[in-house]
Amino acid sequence: MDIAHVNRENTSTLLEKQRIKHKTWRSKLHYRLKNLAQESASKRRSSRPTIEEIKDWELSLERLMSHTYGQAAFKIFLKSEFSEENMEFWLACEEFRKITSPAKLASTANRIYEEFIKSESPKEINLDYRTKDSVTQNLQQPSHSCFAGAQKKIYSLMENSSYPRFIQSELFKELCTVTVRKGTSLQA
Repeated sequence: MDIAHVNRENTSTLLEKQRIKHKTWRSKLHYRLKNLAQESASKRRSSRPTIEEIKDWELSLERLMSHTYGQAAFKIFLKSEFSEENMEFWLACEEFRKITSPAKLASTANRIYEEFIKSESPKEINLDYRTKDSVTQNLQQPSHSCFAGAQKKIYSLMENSSYPRFIQSELFKELCTVTVRKGTSLQA
């Protein structure tokens, strides 16, 4: 077998892997859109991003996270980087802050700790010892702010690391292209 033949095979294999990866993102987006389409009509309209909204996502992670579809697209990207637990933790903290029942607050705080903070937990997030220790201390008397420091660190990690890569990713570029091609919004 000559070198040219091996190079052609390697190039062919690489192109096939890129096509499959592209197809995987597309099918995940399609699946997520289908789920969003099953929501109520008013919610469905607000879940479809306009061209302006997608362009707005380039301005900040906060704007991206404020949109249901933006969250879905970013989560798909984070899964491809094996770091979706960061977003899941951040969202869990957002929901935690809305709890009004003290009993539910305590049980949810323990669940979040067990799922994301505790060493070797199923979705352990990357936190320094001081932050983990602070959360552990805060769990003695759970309040709405017991995860605030950890949530802020994880948001900063996403904002400074994953988010810029997302904006430069093929997934984001395809979202822009599909949205422009479809007119004013993505269709479910």
